Amino acid sequence: MATETPSSVPAEEAVRAALATVDDPEIHRPITELGMVKSVDVAADGTVAVAVYLTVAGCPMRATITENVRKAVAGVAGVKDVTVELDVMSDEQRRELAASLRGGTAEREVPFAKPGSLTRVYAVASGKGGVGKSSVTVNLAAAMAADGLKVGVVDADIYGHSVPRMLGADGRPTQVENMIMPPSANGVKVISIGMFTPGNAPVVWRGPMLHRALQQFLADVYWGDLDVLLLDLPPGTGDIAISVAQLVPNAEILVVTTPQQAAAEVAERAGAIAVQTHQKIVGVVENMSGLPCPHCGEMVDVFGTGGGQLVADGLTRTTGATVPVLGSIPIDVRLREGGDEGRPVVLTDPESPAGSALRAIAGKLGGRQRGLSGMSLGITPRNKF
Repeated sequence: MATETPSSVPAEEAVRAALATVDDPEIHRPITELGMVKSVDVAADGTVAVAVYLTVAGCPMRATITENVRKAVAGVAGVKDVTVELDVMSDEQRRELAASLRGGTAEREVPFAKPGSLTRVYAVASGKGGVGKSSVTVNLAAAMAADGLKVGVVDADIYGHSVPRMLGADGRPTQVENMIMPPSANGVKVISIGMFTPGNAPVVWRGPMLHRALQQFLADVYWGDLDVLLLDLPPGTGDIAISVAQLVPNAEILVVTTPQQAAAEVAERAGAIAVQTHQKIVGVVENMSGLPCPHCGEMVDVFGTGGGQLVADGLTRTTGATVPVLGSIPIDVRLREGGDEGRPVVLTDPESPAGSALRAIAGKLGGRQRGLSGMSLGITPRNKF
C-alpha cells in the first residue's frame, strides 16, 4: 500500500485510472470499459470505497475481481484503505453489455466465418479414435498461447469430449444474457459439452442437435479477438465435420494419424472430405511415431513407419495441392501423464522429445498467423500484427 503524508488525499481520477488496469477474468477487458464500476468514493482520510457490478449473481470469479480491484486501488498514492462492494447488473445492463461485446452484430452470427475475420481456424481431424488427436490439439493450443497468441479451443468431439481435463480447465462457463463466457486454462479459452453435462453422463444426440451445439459454441460464446481457434473434431467424416464446413467454411483441416498403414488409410479418407467441402488441408501430424528406448536411445517403431507421409502424399494427389507433414511426435509417457493431470507437456517439459516436436508444429501453425512462416508452407499470410 502506498505511503503518503496524512494530508495527501488520492484523486478520484487516479483511482479510476487504476481500475482501468483491472480486467474482468472471463471477458478479459477492463472493468471500466465494461461498465462494471458502479461508484468510487474517496474519503478525506484516504479510505476508498469502490462498488463493482458483477455480470451475474453467482459469478464464479467474484473473489478474483474483489482482490484485483483492492490491489489496484491500494497502489494509488494516498490510499490508506480499500473497501470493495459487489452488486449485480440489471437485465438492461446485461443486454447493453452483450450488445457492446458483439459490436452491434446480430445474434447467432459466427464471427470466424465473416470475410474480415483474421482468426486462423484449424479443424483437427482423424480417421479413427485413439490416435491422440485431442492430445495434439491441447498441446498445440497451449504452445501457441505460451508463444503470445490469443488461442481458443472448441471441444467439438461431442461424444468423446476430453479437452477440459487435458487442458486443466476446471472452471464453468458463465452466461450473460445470450452470451457464454468460456473458462480459461493455461492461457487458452475453451468450451466443451462436458461443461454442461452432469458428471460423466453420455451425450446421446443425433445430427441436428450436434449442429446446433456446434453453432452455439461458435456463435454464442464470447471468444474475443482470437488469433487462432482450434476445433477438436470427432473421428471420421460425420455430422460435425460437415457442420464445421457449413458454419466455418474457411476452417483449414489438420489431419492427425499414426505411422501404421491401416490408420493412415483411414486418416486419408478423413482428410479427403476437404475435396467435397472445398476446404484447405494445412498439413498432417504423425503421432506416436516411435518409442525412444530408455536404455540405448534407439527408436523403436511400435506402430510402423511412414504413415504420416503416406497420408500427406495421398491427400496431395487427391486435392491437387501440396499437403506437408508438419511434424512427427514420438511416444512419450510425459505426454500421457500431462493429459491425465491437465498439464500439457509443452509447458511442463518443453524440451522433452514430444514437447519439442509439438512446439515445433505449433510454431509453424502460429507462424502462419504472425506472417513469419507462411511462405514456407506455401500460404499467403494474413498478418494482423
